[in-house]
Amino acid sequence: MKTLWITAEEALARLGSKRQTLYANVSRGRIRAKPDPSDPRRSLYQSDDVNRLAERHAGRRQAAVVAAEAIRWGEPVLTTTISSIAGGKLFYRGHDAIALSEKASLEETAAFLWQSPEIIAIPAGEAAAGRTRLATTFALLAGRIDTDLPALGRRPLILKSEAALVLATVAAGLAPSREPLPLHERLAVGWARPEAADPIRRCLVLAAEHELNVSAFAARVTASSGAALSAATLSGLATLTGPRHGGAWLSVTRLAEQAASAGVREAIRDMLSSDGVVRAFGHRLYPAGDPRAKAIMASFDVPPLYITLAEAGEELLGEPANLDFSLAALAAAFDLPEDAPLVIFALARTVGWLAHAMEQVESGELIRPRAHYAGS
Repeated sequence: MKTLWITAEEALARLGSKRQTLYANVSRGRIRAKPDPSDPRRSLYQSDDVNRLAERHAGRRQAAVVAAEAIRWGEPVLTTTISSIAGGKLFYRGHDAIALSEKASLEETAAFLWQSPEIIAIPAGEAAAGRTRLATTFALLAGRIDTDLPALGRRPLILKSEAALVLATVAAGLAPSREPLPLHERLAVGWARPEAADPIRRCLVLAAEHELNVSAFAARVTASSGAALSAATLSGLATLTGPRHGGAWLSVTRLAEQAASAGVREAIRDMLSSDGVVRAFGHRLYPAGDPRAKAIMASFDVPPLYITLAEAGEELLGEPANLDFSLAALAAAFDLPEDAPLVIFALARTVGWLAHAMEQVESGELIRPRAHYAGS
């Protein structure tokens, strides 16, 4: 369904408030805004966000409705100090993630997000061959769950040490290596593309954490039960396999394949007709464009087909390329394996899942919402 954007005047009329209140709601993340393409000096405002606030102020919504909408791109529902998205930017513990990705490795990012006293060291490790990297990682994590202790009731320093071991387990499945190389180099060398190491590093850092996304929420729910960190990570990994989350890159490669044979405009038209959405473009939290995608694609020579696709997506849909698009473009640029975007994303996001799991354990709270029964 197409996102609707309205002018400030329309938003103010619906809200019945002053212009300063509108700006305050934007700064607090309650209303999304983006520059007006016809006049960069003006802004447009997300219609659904405005309507939601207008209804709340009018007192027409019950608490149950507010709670239900909160978990559908709605108001924040959990307190965190790990990351935030505001003003079209991604912040890791208050620091610009784009700036952090200029030099940091995933291991350094893990130490920063986990507030670890030292850089995380991941030893060499590789699992038995015969299965895909993803299937191998599922098996390795499942193997830990029987022996790992529950996370609840253990000191943060101990959990951080265990988190490093869980990350090493995931790395053994997704980035197997006989040498204790940095994780971005392990992937690049394992794929026989050493020249791709630095762009992969940047991808890993920028995909490590993204607020309360689907997989992070799943990891927190599991951790809130007191389960082991490996179990929380396994929950996140399972959620990542869905086509609307970690599998979104598949639609990007399919779009590129159609564009190569039928043309860019026709490929976008066909995907709109069949799927009703083109997942390669746009992100609800970044109305002006996904800054992660811009930073990643600035780190390598983007293939001409993907450049044309990005331009067409912005022209025809009004939405810039997103993170999924940039991961697919990276794989195409360096001729990486078909599952490379998922491997990079899963390895990176493991760091975020563990950060969320440890934060949830430390809070001591059980995530247990109520259900609204609508049956007979």
